[in-house]
Amino acid sequence: MGFLALILHAHLPFVRHPEHEHFLEEDWFFEAVTETYIPLLRMMQRLLDDSVPFKLTMSLTPTLCAMLQDKLLRERYVQHLDNLIDLSAREQKRRRHHPQLRELPEFYFKMFCETRAFFVDERKCDLLSLFREMRDAGALEIISSAATHGLLPILQQQVPQAARAQVLIGRDIYVDFFGAEPSGFWLPECAYASGLEAILQQANIRWFVLDAHGLLHGRPRPCRSIHAPCFTPAGPAAFARDGDSSRQVWSASEGYPGHPAYRDFYRDIGFDLPMEHLGPVARGIRKFSGVKYHRITGRTTEKKGYDRAVAEKTAAEHARDFLTHSRQQLREISEFGFDPIVVAPFDAELFGHWWFEGPIFLEQLIRLAANERDFRLTTPSEYLATHPTQQIIEPAASTWGENGHLGVWLDPSNAWIYPHLHIAAQRMSEAARKHAENCRQFADRVLKQLTRELLLAQSSDWAFLMKTGTAREYAIKRTTEHLGRFSRLHDQFVANEVDEEFLRDCESRDNLFPNVNWRYYI
Repeated sequence: MGFLALILHAHLPFVRHPEHEHFLEEDWFFEAVTETYIPLLRMMQRLLDDSVPFKLTMSLTPTLCAMLQDKLLRERYVQHLDNLIDLSAREQKRRRHHPQLRELPEFYFKMFCETRAFFVDERKCDLLSLFREMRDAGALEIISSAATHGLLPILQQQVPQAARAQVLIGRDIYVDFFGAEPSGFWLPECAYASGLEAILQQANIRWFVLDAHGLLHGRPRPCRSIHAPCFTPAGPAAFARDGDSSRQVWSASEGYPGHPAYRDFYRDIGFDLPMEHLGPVARGIRKFSGVKYHRITGRTTEKKGYDRAVAEKTAAEHARDFLTHSRQQLREISEFGFDPIVVAPFDAELFGHWWFEGPIFLEQLIRLAANERDFRLTTPSEYLATHPTQQIIEPAASTWGENGHLGVWLDPSNAWIYPHLHIAAQRMSEAARKHAENCRQFADRVLKQLTRELLLAQSSDWAFLMKTGTAREYAIKRTTEHLGRFSRLHDQFVANEVDEEFLRDCESRDNLFPNVNWRYYI
């Protein structure tokens, strides 16, 4: 018997700006909810309603959970949907005299209306409760991650307490949201270095995921390659990503998402239509609206119109192709005399946001897999429960980033941030030690906010955006502002001259993790 574990890593950096009525980067969250999280949840609902057995694993990072629960962002998301409904209604009128062009505006109008009804009327603006329901039904395993997606090997090398705090606070936030301790943990960027497994053991984590070379270059070499987990000396098991299966799905050049029948992500009416027609969706700025009328077509040809029916059919064909590949792969590995597991992790936002037809592909794959005899879908926790005896190795340092190492996050474009993060983490640790034994209520409040500012500055997303050039200025601004607020508040705290108005402003802006435990820095 072979096993396939599909793991979706759902993460966004904490983007919330109450100081502005409208903020461009909050659209990252709104787009992901509309195009990924709600489609995936509705997919799981349909599967359960149809009694289709399935197993999925998802990480829901603490920052994403905080945004999903935030009252302000919920209200702004509903307004975002209302603007899209208004835009698509006006698009229906604009294209009403073109029979061959009417279908897509009608499709988007229906999609946005159904999304709003689902979010507001059916779920009362609470998506996390439905994730919990999927977990309680036994279909979805939800795992934890670092508090703000900090790059743990770099933090661990600088100030070990900083990596420990990211892990343990991430665990605590998971317990707050889901009422149980997590079994699995998503290492941000799959970034691993020796010693992290001991921190995961402190957090009572049973397993985590590495890129393939993290296991293949371990000591001793894994006797079952990447197709079985290995326990680390500290305890938690390491599962390895299967590169072939992952590439088949996520690669725009080699995999399914680049097929010419699929919707083109980059061609959007937000850049095609007159600004006055876009209305409140744009608010005077050229940006993605989510309404797209073209398919990928090909790199050397003029873009052609998107045909939803053809795209759905293509996604179903690709699901069958992936199933055939997985069946053959597991059958060949099983000949070596053990029950193999193929672990295929992806960014959740690939399904729906980047690859619009991704949720259709995933649903068709799950429905087809339910009829398989030679293999079945599983979760890493379920596999460990039925296969508890595994080899013990020391994994190698690794990430799933470009070339398998930390080069993306240690680049001339972003390396300047680390000395500042290092100094702030040292100061945080010193402040925590000083107040560990006798901490009054106001000091506890200040230490919690210092922790929030430091955690937010440590997010790996900022270094990534600086390297890629995507939202580079925003990433620099976020890093420097969090470090600036940390330094100002820390200096006031040391001098016993805290400006409470400034503290309240920090708490209002960066209001996540109300029960954060600053003592992990001791």
